Amino acid sequence: MNLKDYLSAKKKIIDIELDKYMPKETEYPQIIHEAIRYSVFSGGKRLRPILVLASGGIFLQDERKLLPAACAIELIHNYSLVHDDLPAMDDDEYRRGRLTSHKKFGEDIAILAGDALLTVAFEILSEEVKDSKLALKIINLISKAIGTFGMIGGQVVDISWDKDKTELPELEFVCTHKTGALIAVSLRVGAVLSGASKAEEDALYEYGKLIGIAFQITDDILDEEQDGKKGFNYPAFLGVEESRRRANDLINKALAKLYIFDKRADILRQIAQFIAGRKE
Repeated sequence: MNLKDYLSAKKKIIDIELDKYMPKETEYPQIIHEAIRYSVFSGGKRLRPILVLASGGIFLQDERKLLPAACAIELIHNYSLVHDDLPAMDDDEYRRGRLTSHKKFGEDIAILAGDALLTVAFEILSEEVKDSKLALKIINLISKAIGTFGMIGGQVVDISWDKDKTELPELEFVCTHKTGALIAVSLRVGAVLSGASKAEEDALYEYGKLIGIAFQITDDILDEEQDGKKGFNYPAFLGVEESRRRANDLINKALAKLYIFDKRADILRQIAQFIAGRKE
């Protein structure tokens, strides 16, 4: 299966599972259920849950055991986007070509929708990962990845930047924490659920950290080239060409982390190369 077909097939599987976990829009109170479904089914690529499946796929793990955690991670990602778009954060009006949640439903419902998505994610993990010790470990890993030493910490630095004072190390912190932490833990979760060895788990986690930074750099380049968006990003510090060179260097380092898996990690190799060359 080529990468395009793989991504399309896995996205369909994940969307079906997400729909099972989401309350129907007709359930009272309808507006909050409409808001969370609006955010989740807004056309995202499902990269993070796909990485959970691809990581577990190295060990031929049954996808049914991976899907609950994959869906939980996608809900956490969407919660972060809903809150990131709020006026107090990035104040964005559109995401994925549609009105952002707070523009569609109001700030109050958007805040609650983000809260609800985060809560449902941990509800899924606590109910669907049947091995209680394994469930606790997964919850612990994800919690650390999205807390103040992970995604939230990165967001804090992001909203605190000062164009006259902020330096490159702070931008790197944002990339590794706000964006990279959840991507990296997606790989680790897939490995842990599949009974990977410590060395295998660490290799996938390091791969995830590297592609996470490359993903953000590529995002920054696309913002610069397509939208002319200026701000706290790599092209502003390094220029587009140097930013692209750095992203490619990170991808090469990520690929090197996969050598222990031989051909079993070919889909992850393709995903890394896709990140480096993506146009949207």
